[in-house]
Amino acid sequence: MKILVIDVGGTHVKILASGEHEPRKIPSGPAMTPQQMVAEVRELARGWRFDVVSIGYPGPVLHGHPIAEPHHLGRGWVGFDFRKAFGCPVRIVNDAAMQALGSYRRGKLLFLGLGTGLGSAMVMNGIVEPMELGHLPYKKSVYEDYVSADALERVGKNKWRRHVADVVTRLVDALEPDDVVLGGGNAKELKELPPRCRLGDNANAFLGGFRLWEDHRKTKPTMTRSAAKLLKEKENERRSF
Repeated sequence: MKILVIDVGGTHVKILASGEHEPRKIPSGPAMTPQQMVAEVRELARGWRFDVVSIGYPGPVLHGHPIAEPHHLGRGWVGFDFRKAFGCPVRIVNDAAMQALGSYRRGKLLFLGLGTGLGSAMVMNGIVEPMELGHLPYKKSVYEDYVSADALERVGKNKWRRHVADVVTRLVDALEPDDVVLGGGNAKELKELPPRCRLGDNANAFLGGFRLWEDHRKTKPTMTRSAAKLLKEKENERRSF
């Protein structure tokens, strides 16, 4: 079975298919509708074969369907028929949940995505649970307003890093995970990681998308060859610096 994984973000939509080694991407943004996303992804994936689709969606998902419009994209996502649009079976999860599933190793994992907003999910014994921790009250607003991409630009790296350290510490103390992964495009802006944390990789979103189609009776997720090669290349890039 060939799987097309679509990672929908506030600034880019990234895709990777089974057997392929180089992801492709297109810009997204506040005007992108689901119709536009599907049309552009189908064009972007030209030449790739796929039987099913996994979508990481930047918002809450219930029973495989978005239940709220995304904060950083256009409208029309709730109620949209992705299966009909792609002409094949589609599985949709929160984007942070997809990346968490791809990052999972053991026990109880907390994933925090430092990107356009604050993504969050937990994985326990191989079962992923999406969360919306970024919208919980914090200081004069919510967590997301202090650690988002807008906050980084507004207050600068040093103050943003202090906010991230405080937010991560609070969430780790409250949830008591065995493993903590900090992912998202802005995780690289951290000078040092908070205690008990490891750095994630955006490539893990693709691995999570492949894992969505595994037999749910399996207790330990495995890794597809294309995802394994991509992650190995990313690790080699890190070591070369």
